[in-house]
Order: sequence, then C-alpha cells, then structure tokens
Amino acid sequence: MRSYQVCVNCVMDTTDSKIVFNEDGICDHCLTFESDIVPYWNPNDVGIKNFNSTVEAIKLAGKGKEFDCIIGMSGGIDSSYLVYLAKEKLGLRPLVFHVDAGWNSQQAVNNIEQIVDRLDLDLYTEVINWEEMKDLQLSFLKSGVPHIDTPQDHAFFATMYRFAAKHGIKHILTGGNYSTECVRNPLEWMYFQSDSTQIKDIQKKFGTRKLKQFPLTNVIWHKIWLPYVRGIKLYRPLDFMPYHKEEATQFLVDNFGYQRYAQKHFESRFTRFYESYWLPEKFGYDTRKVQYSSLILTGQMTREEALDKLKTPAYDPQTIDEDFEYVANKLGVTVDELKAYFNGPNKTFKDYKNQQFLYDFGAKIMRALRLEKGGKR
Repeated sequence: MRSYQVCVNCVMDTTDSKIVFNEDGICDHCLTFESDIVPYWNPNDVGIKNFNSTVEAIKLAGKGKEFDCIIGMSGGIDSSYLVYLAKEKLGLRPLVFHVDAGWNSQQAVNNIEQIVDRLDLDLYTEVINWEEMKDLQLSFLKSGVPHIDTPQDHAFFATMYRFAAKHGIKHILTGGNYSTECVRNPLEWMYFQSDSTQIKDIQKKFGTRKLKQFPLTNVIWHKIWLPYVRGIKLYRPLDFMPYHKEEATQFLVDNFGYQRYAQKHFESRFTRFYESYWLPEKFGYDTRKVQYSSLILTGQMTREEALDKLKTPAYDPQTIDEDFEYVANKLGVTVDELKAYFNGPNKTFKDYKNQQFLYDFGAKIMRALRLEKGGKR
C-alpha cells in the first residue's frame, strides 16, 4: 500500500491516487501548472489587450440585437464577478442565464437578484424538471460513484448550450479561470459531467423513470459540433486580467450586497452537502485541497493557511444531521435510506459504461494544438 505523502509546494496529497512527486517532493499538479499554464497565461495588461479584440468582435456581432452574449450565472463568486465585469468594465450587453436545478441556497438567490437588478440586466431562468432531476440524483446516489453532482452540473451546461444553439447566440462567457481553478479535480474524484453514456447507464440501472425532459448532451455535440460547425464560442474573460478571489468577493459585498459562502460551489445546497461531507467522508476526497492548491499556486493563499484550514472538516458537525434530513426530504427518501446509500459499496466511473477513451483522445489533440492546458488525469 502506498504511504501517505503531501506536496511540499501545495496541499495535494496521495488521496489523489495518480499523484506523482519529483525528487524534491513537488507534485505533478504544481509542475503541470508551471510548464503548461504559466507560460501561456497573461492575467495582466498583455492579456487585457489581447482580449479587447475579442470584446470588440462580440460587440460588432451583437449590433442591433437585444444582447450580444450570454453569461451562465450560478450565484458563485466567479460567475457573479464576471457579470459585473462584462457589463461595467468590458461594455458588453449580456443576457444573464441561470439554471434552477432545485437546490439554490437563499444566498445564491439573493446574490443573483442583487447583481442583476443593480446592473439593470435581463435574467433568463431555465427550471429543470424536478421529478426527473430528483430521480437521476437518486440513481447516482444508489450507484456508489463519487461524482454524484453530475446530474446538476450536466443540466447546467447542457441547458445553456441548447439555449444558445436554439436562439443563434454565438458568444458565451463563463467564469471558469486559472486563478482559482488551475489545479483540476482528479478524474477519480469528479468524472466528466458531460458523459451522457454514463448518465444513461446509471439511470437505466437505478432509475425509476425515463429522462424525457432532462437536458442530455454529449462531448461531440458541445466540443466539436457547436464550436466548429455552429460557430458558438466559449470565452473565459477572467483568464485575461488580474483576478483575486478575496478582492473580487469583498468588492461585490461592498457594492452589491453580495453574501459570502463558506466554500467554493456552496451556492447549491446539494453541492454543499456533497463536497463538504459525502465526498470526503465516504471516499476520502476533500475538494478543498484542489481549491486551496490553486490559490497557493496563484499567490492568493499560503500553504500554511491551507494546511491549517484543512485541520477542521468542511461541514459543520453541529448541523450535519439537519443537512441529511434536508437532502433526504428533498429527494423523497428517509434519512435511513440516504445513509444506506452513503454506507453502500464505493464504486468508480469505470464500473459503468463510459466514454473515457473519447475524452482521453480529445484531450491529447487539444493539448497538441495548445487549445487546453492541464486537465484531468
């Protein structure tokens, strides 16, 4: 059995079973950041200058239209700050697009409303069929895989891409960024949420209804057909300018009444439960290690601060029973049933039909063409 080891530079460790350390004890996540991201990443005046031409192209294409781009907004800090940036700093006219999968926290609702209202923007909300969503999430819980947030994540981007394709929208802005996400979740922790083959297989094995309205997509459709045939382009503006998570958060708090979350992705009640308790307690995967390591590499957190935070669990031991009850009631099962899923055998994405081979092949091509840096492994 492999002995425990933690990177001397970040806080990634051997709970990532594929992690590799060099002779100095530095992990491959850090080495990949230095070799594949840093040389091509310009969050400075150079990046802003390079992105300005893109902004002007978006404005030109949107002349005479009600809006010139869409931004998917969850209420989290990255997408929230991007909405402000797009309107006030870049001069764009975005349609704010939100997908309601049934798990919005009150904080998320407040943050979306405050920012959209104060910026005088239009908000379009797509509500996912709850009965199908609930059944699919139960299927993933029963399956024993760690990536039980896949139904929610899949619904988010599939719905936005469908909307863009249906309405002829060519420009999508996303809050994805290297500044807070340069370290990627290992594949065993969070499998590709766009793999519809796996979703269908798990639903077929454990579900009780057919997915008639749930927005299913596939990697070929959104990675090849939409961008290269339909001309729908996805942009990550935060990669082209300085982006400091704490400074951005405080700015939104001061100017938009933004409410902070305890952790990244906690705008969803389900994701909060899943990332703070289910994933670390059932599988030993603590996503804070990925998030903190990203902040360490981009100079926003010290390794000592991260190690200190990791000494305490991400969930509140005083309220975890209430969280179990909330999630169970929402999904229409008893707390005992939910705990039975938790105590069931652990599985991986490899235990079900999947398209990993396709993702691996595509990743090699994308990296060879320098269209993608880093990635899951």
